[in-house]
Amino acid sequence: MAMTLYGRDPLKMFEDVFNDKVSPFFSSMVAPSFKVDISEDDTAIFIEADMPGVKKEDIKVSMEDDVLTISAERNQQEEEKKKGYHRIERTWGSLSRSFTVGENVDAGNIEAAYDNGVLKIKAPKIEPKPKTGKEITVK
Repeated sequence: MAMTLYGRDPLKMFEDVFNDKVSPFFSSMVAPSFKVDISEDDTAIFIEADMPGVKKEDIKVSMEDDVLTISAERNQQEEEKKKGYHRIERTWGSLSRSFTVGENVDAGNIEAAYDNGVLKIKAPKIEPKPKTGKEITVK
């Protein structure tokens, strides 16, 4: 008579422990970031960045060459006092994301607005300047 053993796969157990216990620990150690949605139509590129807990005055949007950069400083403190304990949690750090938007963005007319934790950027498109070339005389 054959005996069937039912057990857990030890590798699966390790994976479960890592995902449930260790992964959130490591994710809190890596550099914080923020989620973005990027879309475009014929007239502009649109970027929406979720930046909860960030103050408007701590956000910087810049454009250099064809790269748009969003950066911010976050400093948040949460305090809870109840009978028998006192808990304080602090988070802080720099957030930064850069996007190559191309040469056909009108950098002088980019608009950015921040409301209720969401940064909305509209980068209008322009006709790209034609590349010019030069013929080199061979001597």
